[in-house]
Amino acid sequence: MPIIILLLSQILTYTPLLAQEFSIGPKIGVSQGGISVNGSSFSSGNDKIGYHAGLFARLGGNHIFIQPEVLYTNTGGEFTSIQGNSTVSYTAQFDKIDVPIMAGFKIAEVFRLQAGPTLAFILDSDLSSNSALPIEPDYKKATIAYQAGIGLDIANLILDLKYEGALGKLAESYAGLPTDQRQNQLILSLGIRLF
Repeated sequence: MPIIILLLSQILTYTPLLAQEFSIGPKIGVSQGGISVNGSSFSSGNDKIGYHAGLFARLGGNHIFIQPEVLYTNTGGEFTSIQGNSTVSYTAQFDKIDVPIMAGFKIAEVFRLQAGPTLAFILDSDLSSNSALPIEPDYKKATIAYQAGIGLDIANLILDLKYEGALGKLAESYAGLPTDQRQNQLILSLGIRLF
């Protein structure tokens, strides 16, 4: 987190560089999402493939840039719990609006390094399991995370490969058992600069 704050402060210091370029366009992609859980009764399970679509903007100069995005995201993951002599598997799915604000710098005109915070607003969530007991998930409506990764600019195409790590919990407990549940993703995106 201190690296992100330092990077943002450096970008804001060089405001003349930010006025040199403005791009906007659509962005789509896929992700591999997983849920990490801590607690004596829970363990992480398999990752899930998700997708996202939305818009991005790029503000910056020849080397330093800011790239805010607004994306509709479908993601999820699996986790398990031991209940008596049986193992219960859970599958979570989320529909959300992600708002990453990436800051970074360009290397050799085509290669980018970037990082920044991400706000997520959960629109809908679903939790299913192989248990006969009803499940009432208590997911938070908003979470914060960070993203960091690399990118390529090829003509009007932008390619991004980023890792997203959660900075806050999605839920505090399940069935009265405390757990620290967080969602992480590996994200691959394609954007088209319209201008």
